Amino acid sequence: MYKVEMQEECSCFKKSEYQKSASFSTQQEAYQYANVLAELMNEEFCKRHEFFAQVTENNGFIIRVNRNITFVSGCSTGVSCDVGCGSTDDWTLEATDEVNDESCGNGCGCA
Repeated sequence: MYKVEMQEECSCFKKSEYQKSASFSTQQEAYQYANVLAELMNEEFCKRHEFFAQVTENNGFIIRVNRNITFVSGCSTGVSCDVGCGSTDDWTLEATDEVNDESCGNGCGCA
């Protein structure tokens, strides 16, 4: 048996019809289910989290949950300003000059 399990249940998951775990007779079925379920949750849920399937040590699958930085930061580009406005880090994607950018609302220039 190959299992597919949720790493963590967010409030959207708890309200959904989806189950926390499922078992399959083949790894291929478990793989397909895990990927389809993660995709459905990314499309249907509130967008505060992102979901992705990952193989486990026992060849099952776990659906991981990450915070959706685009939703949390409000940046329409999806780039967060995690290095800070005064950063001199030249290799990151984040802007380092302070600007008044309405799309982010934080003045870090992440648009």
